[in-house]
Amino acid sequence: MTNAAIDDLHATTPGSASRLAPRAWLHTDAPALSLNGEWDFRWSPVADVPLPGADADWGTIPVPAHWVLHGHGSPSYTNLQYPFPIDPPHPPEENPTGDYRRTFAVPTTFDAAGRVLLRFDGVESHFRVWLNDALVGWSTGSRLATEFDVTELLRPGTNELRVRVHQWSAASYLEDQDQWWLPGIFRDVTLLARPTAPIDDVFVRAGWTATLGDAASAGTAASGRPSTGTGTISFPTLDAVFPVRFAVPDLGVDVTWASTDDVQPIAVEGVDPWSAELPRLYDATLSSGTDAGGTAGGETVTLRLGFRSVRIEGDRFLVNGERVVFHGVNRHETHPERGRVFDEAHARADMALMKRNNVNAIRTSHYPPHPRVLDLADELGFWVILECDLETHGFLFVGWQGNPSDDPAWEDAYLDRIARTVERDKNHASIVMWSLGNESGTGRNLAAMSNWVHRRDDERPVHYEGDYTGEYTDVYSRMYPTLQETESIGGGTATPLLGCGPAEAARQRSKPFIHCEYVHAMGNGPGQIAEYEALVDRYPRLHGGFVWEWRDHGLLTHTPDGTPFYGYGGDFHEVVHDGNFVMDGLVLPDDTPTPGLAEFAAVVAPIRMSLGTTTVLVENRFHSASTAGLRFRWTLSRNGVVEHEGRLAPGVVAARESATVPVPTEVLEAAAGPIAPGEELWLDVVAELAGPTAWADTGHVVARAQTLVASREAEAPRASRQGWDGDRLGDATFTERGDLSSWKGQDVAGPRLELWRAPTDNDRLASQGGYETADPVLTHGVGDPSAPASATKWLAHGLDRLTHRLVHVERSEHGLVQRVRVAAANSGAGVDVTHRWTLTDDGLLLDTTAVPFGEWGITWPRIGVRIDLPASLVDESAEWFGTGPLESYADSSHAAHVGVFGSPVSLLTANYSRPQESGHRPDLRTLRVGPFTVSSVGARRTGFTLTPWTAQQVARAGHPYELPTPDATYLYLDAAQHGLGSRACGLDVLPEHQLWPATTAWTVLLG
Repeated sequence: MTNAAIDDLHATTPGSASRLAPRAWLHTDAPALSLNGEWDFRWSPVADVPLPGADADWGTIPVPAHWVLHGHGSPSYTNLQYPFPIDPPHPPEENPTGDYRRTFAVPTTFDAAGRVLLRFDGVESHFRVWLNDALVGWSTGSRLATEFDVTELLRPGTNELRVRVHQWSAASYLEDQDQWWLPGIFRDVTLLARPTAPIDDVFVRAGWTATLGDAASAGTAASGRPSTGTGTISFPTLDAVFPVRFAVPDLGVDVTWASTDDVQPIAVEGVDPWSAELPRLYDATLSSGTDAGGTAGGETVTLRLGFRSVRIEGDRFLVNGERVVFHGVNRHETHPERGRVFDEAHARADMALMKRNNVNAIRTSHYPPHPRVLDLADELGFWVILECDLETHGFLFVGWQGNPSDDPAWEDAYLDRIARTVERDKNHASIVMWSLGNESGTGRNLAAMSNWVHRRDDERPVHYEGDYTGEYTDVYSRMYPTLQETESIGGGTATPLLGCGPAEAARQRSKPFIHCEYVHAMGNGPGQIAEYEALVDRYPRLHGGFVWEWRDHGLLTHTPDGTPFYGYGGDFHEVVHDGNFVMDGLVLPDDTPTPGLAEFAAVVAPIRMSLGTTTVLVENRFHSASTAGLRFRWTLSRNGVVEHEGRLAPGVVAARESATVPVPTEVLEAAAGPIAPGEELWLDVVAELAGPTAWADTGHVVARAQTLVASREAEAPRASRQGWDGDRLGDATFTERGDLSSWKGQDVAGPRLELWRAPTDNDRLASQGGYETADPVLTHGVGDPSAPASATKWLAHGLDRLTHRLVHVERSEHGLVQRVRVAAANSGAGVDVTHRWTLTDDGLLLDTTAVPFGEWGITWPRIGVRIDLPASLVDESAEWFGTGPLESYADSSHAAHVGVFGSPVSLLTANYSRPQESGHRPDLRTLRVGPFTVSSVGARRTGFTLTPWTAQQVARAGHPYELPTPDATYLYLDAAQHGLGSRACGLDVLPEHQLWPATTAWTVLLG
């Protein structure tokens, strides 16, 4: 390898002069040859090695692929840290290098080409190209496209293409995104024939204006009546050989331009606007050469136009004249086996899952995705913030000293990255904002990027969260601000803003605000989605935000004995890593939606229904869609069994409007009728799709609401006339200590007080302060910034290792009383527990009272009892009347409703990538599993968890495969659990959702 080639690895310039200027990624009928497939491959752990000759020991590798997922080196995960010394612009000498080789023949379809280009759509991180032994050039920018003109280097017959890829380069300092480092050629490689009369680049802008003078016609179009909008088609760029013909058949547009001077904006009437809810696209073509009435040698480019206007008015971000609320997710390109290699079928299924869960927006964190993702966003309907391939977060560890964002030597690299981002994707209706990158500090180079974007595309605003003072961006954006600060930004009582003086804070508060990241979806959670959404409802300046993030990044790997599991940081022997912080999505690595996704869908549902005593209020919270595509169905259930059902007819409710309909007569009559003891009448109303869409089938539920119509408290179980038969009391037997030893003829054990839960990721981590010891006035509601994580305090107090001392046991005629003192070693705090058993005609009644003593000073994870049931129940199914169908907690309960549900026991807990608390379902009425029945008694209903493992076993496991073979099925009956929060990267559990030590009593019936 030459000294010049080594020098390129240290260069702050983005590539060789032979690279072509960036241009739009276009659908064209010009000939192309995919060079994807099996390539010869040779890997070396260092960069400075000779290029392999023809007789070298070549293996093979697929292209596109990451070599670390094909047995060469290992993947590495970091969030903040650079996995090499922070010594810009120098990469380490230990620089894994992959040499690629393949041959190809130029197709005869290329014979008439004026030029031939070689395009790479994604290579991490530095690559150099040779064609037929001639150096073509080099480039960086891993998630960005690169093109070279190779016309003069091609020859008849067989051509040999070689590519050398280095994992590390100076460019790696600009690519410190929170994700796996995965080197290699991971996107398409294509040979492009360019006609003699080409269309090389197009920037088409399709604007939309409501004819009526406002945006009301967007809703009118949704109702099925003719649109009254006016569209304007303009071409800021049309780099082509004229004449060029432009046609939009559905709008009657068919024009031919002889030269650039003829290209003028085109106004068209009767245009349906594009929005994320009504993604109306018009097929258009641009043709040159013969198809344009000129000479041969042209091409036809196909475009899909979405007419919409994007602008900021004051502190409102508007599309088609209406405020946009982002109910979005941060989306990485990740797959457990392919890494960032694109698969269109999987991407479409993933984005359809987003739509089914009321996700309406995507931030492409933190780089441009495969270009087909944006085609899908146009088609399926998403608001997109497209982000540049830029992050320098690791400079945080050196106080941002040497950060490229403010170093003039890196300006060309920054401008190159934003130009390649904008130029490739500028024609997509779904993109409503450009983002300069992520977590790269601030500085002159980011300001230069913003200036470049404003000159190139003056319609779309510029976003960058790190511009805290608002010097060069158009919207105010923050990550994980507290609820109090968010309210202050929205218009509540002013508090200081991060990094801002008074004048700068005033400037930021005058802009539209978005949460570019909030409610960190790591493990079980996030909590508090509803609290943030309530602020967005209250303050129009707040425009919603983007959950971090969509999907866990687990990589499929295996234990030494072949057991598969999804690996995270540290599972691949990285020198530095950030653990399971990469497992922070609403979807698990195997495509399974988490309960957190269901919670998000429920909170942000675009239809809200308020169920009153005599009326139902239907609110349409869509940006532009009416309810014409929905139907409204109601059911009336008695203890979970449907008695009546029907349809509500609110009519077609326009976007941002509401309608009121009467509660069905059957519901009113049932509510006024007799209610037996223990009965509950529930009214459910759902808004569901009236017909199939591209992302869901007919009947898919978009929103639901539930209200209790009538109920009557159950009668207290009556004491039985029967008593003890030896150690047997009814269907149970007890030990001399007063412990339960069998039930229904099966060996069982318990009850045992439990305060511990397997810590969630939010319990374990502490990115922000805790509320538990904070003065909310002094800390502006943020909490004590020095407070350790909840799990740290729980472990310090020994909640995972409580000891139980029998104080007293006494039998009565129909039962027994057992008193137990529970505490941890070396602790003066504990709980005095009384279990009172009574035999009734309906079964065994268990009253439990827990009285804390001593100085606690911390929250409890839970307060409940554990009963150990036979392990064979793991293979059974459970049925319950209570809340469901999924787990829920105090601050994550909007997706739960009351009904009768069933599930295999093995599926009652979520298979989180790192085992943790899961499966809690509060407000139990009755649970049946195998021969056993458990019911709540009295006003305080218990929650239940049914799991193959104890909380202690789950807490000790780092991966699901580390959980032991079940030796029992554990039934937890909880009076309460602590909330979830989002403190892994965000807020702690809010005070109203915390569980503090207090005297607690609850009662269950074992039938």
